[in-house]
Amino acid sequence: MTHSGNPFGQVLVALVTPFTADGEVDWPAVEKHIDDVITAGADGIVVTGTTGETSTLTDPEKLRLVEVGKDVAAGRAKIITGGGSNETAHAIELYKKSEKAGADGIMIVTPYYNKPTQAGILTHFRLVADSTDLPVILYDIPGRTGVPIKYETILRLAKHPNILAVKDAKGDFSEVSRVLNQTDLLYFSGDDANVLPHLAIGASGLIGVTANIAAAPYRAIVDAVNRGDLATATEQHKKLEPLVRAVMTHVPGTVSAKYILHGLGRIGSPRVRLPLVGPEEWEAALIEDELALVKDIQGVDFTNFRPDRNAAAGGALPKVAGTTR
Repeated sequence: MTHSGNPFGQVLVALVTPFTADGEVDWPAVEKHIDDVITAGADGIVVTGTTGETSTLTDPEKLRLVEVGKDVAAGRAKIITGGGSNETAHAIELYKKSEKAGADGIMIVTPYYNKPTQAGILTHFRLVADSTDLPVILYDIPGRTGVPIKYETILRLAKHPNILAVKDAKGDFSEVSRVLNQTDLLYFSGDDANVLPHLAIGASGLIGVTANIAAAPYRAIVDAVNRGDLATATEQHKKLEPLVRAVMTHVPGTVSAKYILHGLGRIGSPRVRLPLVGPEEWEAALIEDELALVKDIQGVDFTNFRPDRNAAAGGALPKVAGTTR
């Protein structure tokens, strides 16, 4: 299927999956959080991605997240299903079911742990993209998967009619420019600290972790870039810098985002699933020191921030094990 324009949105939130204190999905909190970030300016939601703890979600949970996302968004934002699998057959099955559940697009991560060759990566992406009519985002994050999607492979994948975009967490700006020059692919910044630089060289938007906490400034950055107002975009970028550092520097982004959202009273528990654990005392202190530098961010009031290190401690073992291989 041929897709015109940008079917994903521009301000995409890599959504955390709120859990109860015992590690089960807190479905009312999921609904509230999705509504909160859409109200704050997000026009795309990536459920079951890295930040959503895809590695420890079951397939039924992943599919229900798509369904809940569609219901809550009610046309206000696109729902993209992330994650996938390092087993091609499992990924195909999961994305077919996600399409039936109502997903607007899929984001396929490079197979992890297996460390396939570029030929294997190419075949994996092509077969998954062949299995669905949904638009596809390639997720290039070699720091987690162990292998990059090389430039030549991206050029070949760009010829597939369903592969429309790349989420870039590789940080090679010269390669981004080369791909944008040589293909029609959309680029999404997958590194919160590099959102404005990516947009400045032609990226279409972002898929952000910090946007769970503050989507409005990212909306302001994207809108400013769209109208050629670099001064406003830079001002918002500077205001976000200490918050981005708090979220992305000291512990995995999922852990810090949940810790902060809970401290702001926006989710009921900061719990993550093992092997992730909440921040240790010294890590929490570093996060809080960074937050003390945050000022004048639209939609976030840290004067009411009440962190709970005890609630965040440790990690949970859910009742049903995940199915990710």
